[in-house]
Amino acid sequence: MNCEFKRKLPIPMDVKAMYPMTPEMQQTWETRNKEIKKVLSGESDKFLLIIGPCSADYEESVIDYVGRLREVQEKVKDKIIIIPRIYTNKPRTTGEGYKGMLHQPHPLEDSDMLEGLIKIRKVHIRALKEFGLTCADELLYPENYRYLSDILGYVAVGARSAENQQHRLVASAIDVPVGMKNPTSGDLSIMMNSINAAQEAHRFIYRGWEVDSYGNKYAHAILRGGMNFQGENISNYHYEDLMKVHEWYRKLGLENMSVIIDCNHANSNKQYMEQIRISKDVLHSMSVSEDIRKLVKGLMIESYIEDGCADVENAAYGQSITDPCLGWEKTEKLIYEIADAL
Repeated sequence: MNCEFKRKLPIPMDVKAMYPMTPEMQQTWETRNKEIKKVLSGESDKFLLIIGPCSADYEESVIDYVGRLREVQEKVKDKIIIIPRIYTNKPRTTGEGYKGMLHQPHPLEDSDMLEGLIKIRKVHIRALKEFGLTCADELLYPENYRYLSDILGYVAVGARSAENQQHRLVASAIDVPVGMKNPTSGDLSIMMNSINAAQEAHRFIYRGWEVDSYGNKYAHAILRGGMNFQGENISNYHYEDLMKVHEWYRKLGLENMSVIIDCNHANSNKQYMEQIRISKDVLHSMSVSEDIRKLVKGLMIESYIEDGCADVENAAYGQSITDPCLGWEKTEKLIYEIADAL
């Protein structure tokens, strides 16, 4: 093989044992899981807000941000369930730039994958232990899900992964809600097919085991916009787009009809301030259509402590070193505005 074998990484229990779940944390996880699923099933009229940095970078600033969300959560708990984004993997289709906490636990230093595995579990454990919040992460590498399988509150399958069969199969075996993004092409049929696949039972190979999955009935859509053949971003959060997705759901007969709107990425053309307007636009669509109100279960917003982004050498504390994010002051105000509009 054209590679060098560096080291054999540990089995899941080795990493999990370093930062284990306590009975109290397990109870919090179970309670949150039930609450989030009730939103997606329509049993609860609360609204999901999956919010946080584009990519988790430094442990202390990420935990600082989660702590701020905890304070806001208490004030809006009657209307909103906040799910912090702690995205520890960052896809790099160009091969350049920060690849996420898993690969680069210290962004300015050489990577150590073992330390990265330990660190991503530690950060998720801290969010749950210190603030009682289960968080979201992206299923970029399905084989690594085992290190966080007992602690995540929400999983997203990204635009470049939703068409991949292994992602769909693993999503069918996950016991927390999984959001399937539309691909970068914007093709809704691919997204809907991925939801259909994830909701079904399957038999497949995972980490050398033959697995029988039961199907994830809480697999659902995330609309993040797309790109045309000229490389121009095209949004898909508008009233007409939502009605199309509603019709797709109806035709396919999928369970727990749900959509999360990703307010950044192609929907905003990566103009982070546009997330404020897009959030309010979606809420307006919900207010004028009962079908859309029942369909849209939440928003995904990229936010951090400081506005914008910078390269890793020049970023301020709590400023994104990947895609630009909405700063904390604007974020806090927006959350309260969303709560007031619901």
